[in-house]
Amino acid sequence: MKGPAVEGRENVPLAGGAILVSNHLNNADPCVIPAILRRRVVTMAKKEMFRWPVLNLLFYFFGAFPVDRSGADRAALREAQHVIDDGLLLLMFPEGTRSKDRRLHEGFPGSALVAYRTGAPIVPIAIWGTEHVPWPWVFFRPFIGPRVHVRIGKPFYPPHIERVNTQAARDATDDIMLHIAELLPEDYRGEYREPVATRQAAAIKEA
Repeated sequence: MKGPAVEGRENVPLAGGAILVSNHLNNADPCVIPAILRRRVVTMAKKEMFRWPVLNLLFYFFGAFPVDRSGADRAALREAQHVIDDGLLLLMFPEGTRSKDRRLHEGFPGSALVAYRTGAPIVPIAIWGTEHVPWPWVFFRPFIGPRVHVRIGKPFYPPHIERVNTQAARDATDDIMLHIAELLPEDYRGEYREPVATRQAAAIKEA
């Protein structure tokens, strides 16, 4: 049995609350990512996943709680803040659902709002390879077959602002997605492919 290839595990803070943000390719991602870390991870996952018999117990076992993606789920945001306040790792998938074409898509502002409200660092994560593992067997034989890759980036904070508003949350969300995209192979970056190229070119020019 092959485990996932993991890069950057040292970038996860050893203590204190932090927000893990990742792209999303397979319904097993909320289980795969916590399994490769050495700290307790609590996952915010779409509420539909908790309706599946038997498998819903697995989500709870891995420390997940539901979020309603149809609107502003204030209860889920409060729970997210409690997780951070308790000094735990909170895993969020800003896209809100799996990417069916494996490419990164626009994110929702929930992770940015939690970051602003808690002051916690954001740790970007890129995962790929899980899209090739058949569902639901990924839960029972998650690392057999196509190799799963997890790449963890350095912690960062959203831009400093005087007041959190819609535009600030949108800008911070774009920044979060860009950090994730930079960790992904080029073919997975989706609509962030060009922004990543622009940022990399600017960094080379400044070097």
